Amino acid sequence: MMPDLGKYAFSVLTAYGASLALLGALVVLSLWRGARVRRLLRDVERRQGRTDG
Repeated sequence: MMPDLGKYAFSVLTAYGASLALLGALVVLSLWRGARVRRLLRDVERRQGRTDG
């Protein structure tokens, strides 16, 4: 249940929304970079002749 925010409702909800959007963007960016680094590492290992991964 959400408390009554009165005249500050728009500001508070906008801040919550912006915070959630930024956190979501950080998660997506982290996952994307992790996949990219894994792919680059796999390519480097392949070039060095390692096939155990």
